[in-house]
This record gives sequence, structure tokens and C-alpha cells, in this order.
Amino acid sequence: MRLDGEVAVITGAGGAIGGAQARLLASSGAAIGVADVDMAKAEAMAREITKAGGRAIASALDVRDLDQWERTLAATEAAFGPVTVLANNAGANVRTTFDDQTEAMWDLIVDTILKGSFLGIKAAVPSMRRAGHGVIINLGSIASVRPGAMSPGYGAAKMGLVGLTRSAALSYATENIRCVLVSPGHVDTPFLRADTPYSPNDATTSLDNPENYRMRLAATPMGRLMSPEDIARTVRFVISPEAAAITGSMITVDGGAAM
Repeated sequence: MRLDGEVAVITGAGGAIGGAQARLLASSGAAIGVADVDMAKAEAMAREITKAGGRAIASALDVRDLDQWERTLAATEAAFGPVTVLANNAGANVRTTFDDQTEAMWDLIVDTILKGSFLGIKAAVPSMRRAGHGVIINLGSIASVRPGAMSPGYGAAKMGLVGLTRSAALSYATENIRCVLVSPGHVDTPFLRADTPYSPNDATTSLDNPENYRMRLAATPMGRLMSPEDIARTVRFVISPEAAAITGSMITVDGGAAM
């Protein structure tokens, strides 16, 4: 499933899910604009890809900032030609009850996931028009299907991506630009384990807590958590010619957890 000639901007590419996409798409022939809010992580991923024989450049990108988006797209296009793939992976979550979720938490989550994806599409489409085609992948969640009581901002943002994906798909279908929502289930990554500013975790929420791990495992009928590579393979399929008729749809990669 080769992607020779494709030029991809991947957000959150210094992390687990975005990083798996960057590695796989690069090994499949695509040039990669590695974008991450943490420039050190972006540079490390770009070096890894180039050392393996691929093509990549790194960009610092806070997805909530349109100017940074435009600089990232311009740098990637200058290096490799018009961008044909956008993978919106950047996310945030603060796992609290509705009562305890503050306005600041809401803004962090919704602006990163929903506004960030909107701004990315706005920034990428002109480059895709110059290429004559494009594929936009938004990263949903099991919360795009079945949001829970915890973290209303996360549920609202991930459900909002359903509407954003359909709107973009309808807006650009006649220009040969597709938009697809890929929604993972429980993925074993630092997003669910580590304590970070964009995804705080403690013993009550982290997968490092065996009880939390067992709870998520029990909620997955296939009996295993998803891996970043599971998501990356689905993204590669969505980009490939085999998915040429798929737009506006959601593909769940969840081991049955949303059933």
C-alpha cells in the first residue's frame, strides 16, 4: 500500500498515535511534515524518519493558532511540494466530573481537538487545491460514538468532530478532497498513562493503575487494547486509492468497545 508522491502534515507527531502514523506513512513513501507543540519531540521524530531513509521536516505547532498552522503548511510545501494529507491528531483531556470541569479545562480540550482540527483544515485546503487532491483525517474517539459522563469537554469535542468531518467532506468533495473520521477505542499510549499538561493523569485515571487497565480491557470485546500501529494502519488505508470512495464517514478502530 504505497503512498509515493503524498505529502502529509501530521499533528501530534511527536507522540504515540501521531508518531506511529509518521513512521508508517514515511516508510510507505510519503514525505512528512512532523508537527508537534513540543519542537524537541518533532525534531526527534523527523530525525528518526530521515535516518531510516524517509523524508521529513519538523515544525512547532500549537494547533489552536492559525498563524502557526499557516507557517507549518508553508514550510512543508516549500520542502516537498503541495500538501495532500492532513492528519489531525492533537488532543487534550482533563478527566473530571461535569461539576468539576472548569471553563479553562473546557477551553483547553475543545480548542485543541475541535478548533485545532477546524483551523488545520482551513490551512491545508489551499495546498491540497494546488495538488489537485487531498485527504483529511480527523482523530475521533470512542467518545465520538458513546461519550461518557466524565469530561464533558472531551465528549463534546469528539462528537463535534463528526459534524466537522461531514461538513468538510461535503464542502470539498467536488474538488477531490476527502475527509474521514478515524475513531480509536482504548489505545495504550502516554495519553492514558502519563501526567502531562494536556492530559493530566493520576492513580485514579492512569493505565499504570492495574485496575484502570483491567477496566478498559474488560470494555473491549476483542480482549486487548488498541495500539498506535492499529490506528496508523487504518489511516494509511484511508489515504490510499483503495479508500477513494470513502468520505464523510467514521471508521472505528476499537476492538468492539463501542458496541
